[in-house]
Amino acid sequence: MDPGKACHEPKDNLFVSSSLKETANGSIHAPRCFTANGRYSGGVITDLVQIRMLGEKKRGENERFRRHLKSRDHSDRILRKLAEQVEDAIDCTACANCCRVATVKLSERDIERLSGSMRIKRVQFLKQFTTETVDEGIILARTEAGCTFLDGNTCLIYEDRPDICQRFPHVVRGEGSILSRMWEFVDRACYCPIVYNSLEAFKEETKFRT
Repeated sequence: MDPGKACHEPKDNLFVSSSLKETANGSIHAPRCFTANGRYSGGVITDLVQIRMLGEKKRGENERFRRHLKSRDHSDRILRKLAEQVEDAIDCTACANCCRVATVKLSERDIERLSGSMRIKRVQFLKQFTTETVDEGIILARTEAGCTFLDGNTCLIYEDRPDICQRFPHVVRGEGSILSRMWEFVDRACYCPIVYNSLEAFKEETKFRT
């Protein structure tokens, strides 16, 4: 895959610039997308190799941006709207990278729903499909490929998937304000296209100087 081909064609008649450009000081200018009338509408980088590269390169910048938001007034509604536009331009089911990378913490409600949909007893579900960790408690079991219920890019329990999966990556949907969840986004920007592109849109909206 060519690392210079950064954008997949998004929805809603957007035209995409597809080349990454690195400036003399080492900062990266990611591709930008424009509506038919030329108005900037955010980036839609979906290549996972580039997401990892750019997310790691911008880790310090994203930390500074999180502190920047904490010290200034901003509209959570506008940021949420930007994130919604990013989500609309990206097909999560064609990506599934979160299923490969992230662990899935289960609530009692998740356990009841999943064991019920599988028509097995709770104890059997826990023994066969979960593991327990000190930090996170009960999580879905994992294989070398990721979540135990991941088959290629397909979630085998999609209709009954855990609540945390339904809300992921917690930019548009989540408890509290976007700012209160920003601490999670620095890591997620390294593997989730929605988080990476949302942060870039937020920086543009708030005129954050990188």
